[in-house]
Amino acid sequence: MLGITLKVASVFVFVAMSAIIKGAEGVPVGQLVFFRSFFALIPVLIFLAWRRELVEGFKTSRPVGHILRGVIGTMGMFLIFFGLTRLPLPEAITIHYATPLFIVIFSALFLHEKIRLFRWTAVLIGLLGVLIIMWPRLTVFSGDLSAMGPETVGAIAAFCACMVSAVAMLMVRTLVKTERSATIVIYFSIVSAVLGLLTIPFLGWVELSLEQTLALVGAGIAGGIGQILLTESYRHAELSTVAPFEYSSMVLSIATGFIVFGEVPTIQMLIGGSIVVAAGIFIIYREHRLGLDRAKARKVTSPA
Repeated sequence: MLGITLKVASVFVFVAMSAIIKGAEGVPVGQLVFFRSFFALIPVLIFLAWRRELVEGFKTSRPVGHILRGVIGTMGMFLIFFGLTRLPLPEAITIHYATPLFIVIFSALFLHEKIRLFRWTAVLIGLLGVLIIMWPRLTVFSGDLSAMGPETVGAIAAFCACMVSAVAMLMVRTLVKTERSATIVIYFSIVSAVLGLLTIPFLGWVELSLEQTLALVGAGIAGGIGQILLTESYRHAELSTVAPFEYSSMVLSIATGFIVFGEVPTIQMLIGGSIVVAAGIFIIYREHRLGLDRAKARKVTSPA
């Protein structure tokens, strides 16, 4: 129950962070990435210092791996934030549910993992759900490129973010074999902050009001707190137990979008989102069952 509670709390915090980012109209994406990444370090470092793990958190044997993961992950963050600022909040968040689907696809393509028919079927159904969500925005397929508005570009960016984020998550899979979770979070935040800062000559930054500055600092701190809550939830419960609660963000984002931004979810978003959630939960279930089967196999074949 503690693990589930921490997971749901992390969802609340991340949705709040997303709402702040969405509300930062007119602020360049690179500036948003910097504030999100730099100020996320504050709660993370305080938490590690409280646990007396601050020094260990910076120790790494794979600096190049952290930099590569940071670059790929930051590309995903750029695309996510770009989509957030151009789409209704629940739509942007729901499209991002396609990330686990691409993790399955890329695991088969790049890691040569054996994916059986059940999971391939769930992936195809989930992608169909994403297509239903995005369809009202995809004027590009009508041949009228002049009709490509901000929401169309935002939907495409959010979808591309899923693929980039999936690659970043596969890189994390390799890093966790030798690196602490805190180390991965710290170096990712540092790399993201630096890359966000480097956008000043290219994308330009704008002068922020006091209210905007406080809001973006709050978004960064919320991101760090959300990461701590997420990591701690996995410490107290199995991944397969807490992962389905990620989809509570769909309900929360619909409520937040309606109350804060006056956004009413479309029927396509509700239908497509439900399909994606169902496919994602099925994939989580299959991963859990396969994990149990592998554990039994190791136990049977163990010399002990």
